[in-house]
Amino acid sequence: MTVTKMKIIIAGASGRMGRELIKKALSSDKFTIVGATENPESEYINQDIGELVGIKNTGIKISSDILYLVKEADGIIDFTNPSTSIENSIIAAQTRIVHVIGTTGFTNDQHEKVALSAMHAKIVQSGNMSLGVNLLSELTRRAAQTLNKDFDIEIIEMHHKNKIDAPSGTALLLGKSAAKGRKIDFNKNAVYNRNSITGEREINSIGFATLRGGSIVGEHDVIFSGDGETIKLSHSASDRGIFAQGALAAALWARDKKPGLYSMIDVLDLK
Repeated sequence: MTVTKMKIIIAGASGRMGRELIKKALSSDKFTIVGATENPESEYINQDIGELVGIKNTGIKISSDILYLVKEADGIIDFTNPSTSIENSIIAAQTRIVHVIGTTGFTNDQHEKVALSAMHAKIVQSGNMSLGVNLLSELTRRAAQTLNKDFDIEIIEMHHKNKIDAPSGTALLLGKSAAKGRKIDFNKNAVYNRNSITGEREINSIGFATLRGGSIVGEHDVIFSGDGETIKLSHSASDRGIFAQGALAAALWARDKKPGLYSMIDVLDLK
């Protein structure tokens, strides 16, 4: 049986991830790009997506009007910003289509708005779309569950100098997995700032350290430090294409699912 290609819109087309998604989707026999979007002020509006990624023209030009494009689409793959992603999730809910969200930097209130849209849209949201990081997330949960509270948890992340949010969505994903393993409230135990005299480390706190520099795609370490021994779980990404491949896989996976809010843990069946 021939499976119809999935018709997708790439939201945030001119960004690093948008360009990777365009290249991956154009070279795949499973997708048809029916639209690509950017904000109205973008210098790339009306540019052909083929020209954008350095190949021949495709006839698909970057637009700021996702409402016009969405009527032809089975899904939206979205690496933009939280406010734009929320708007796109509402549109996905109205049209009952797939919405893959790789955007990071959401507040708790913004996460709740996405969850509301998931009542009618098939939303896959993750701070990281790669197989390796999501496996690391599950290993972190299991380690936190197995090791007692005498093992302190610290998360270190480093990204390129142009990344605008901190800690990274991946670091937060890992922190939440650790909190889940420990059966503690993440928001009450996360520590983002340590300046001057901080006092002793509190039991069950989950510390974050953020580094920025160069062109690093993404490096994450989860450290469990006990008396006399330390366990480190690590992931290093050298190719942004792994995130694009994961996002496309998530879109295909969600295509025949019921409306709901899913994660890459669901997509990869790591539960």
